[in-house]
Amino acid sequence: MSVSLTPAAARHVAKSLAKRGSGIGLRLAVKTSGCNGFAYALEFVDTANAEDECFETHGVKVIVDPRSLGMLAGTELDFVREGLNEGFKFNNPNAKANCGCGESFAV
Repeated sequence: MSVSLTPAAARHVAKSLAKRGSGIGLRLAVKTSGCNGFAYALEFVDTANAEDECFETHGVKVIVDPRSLGMLAGTELDFVREGLNEGFKFNNPNAKANCGCGESFAV
């Protein structure tokens, strides 16, 4: 079970961490919310918890808690630009349904 970043997502996270001036990586988690039951949560991490899983892709760490890992296993996080909009896109093989905005999903 792993979680990965595309090169574009890794570059964006690395730039954001450098601008922030601290942090070891990006936490990807799942919370109960959204129109499909679950929503993705992203935050910068200064220290990982002992039970966290850490995945490194293109030199950037993604930290996932054990509760979220089952729903995120195999997920690839991308950073895309579409016209004037830009943001993260979640390619989650476990998602059975996604909302139109791409922020929530069902498993």
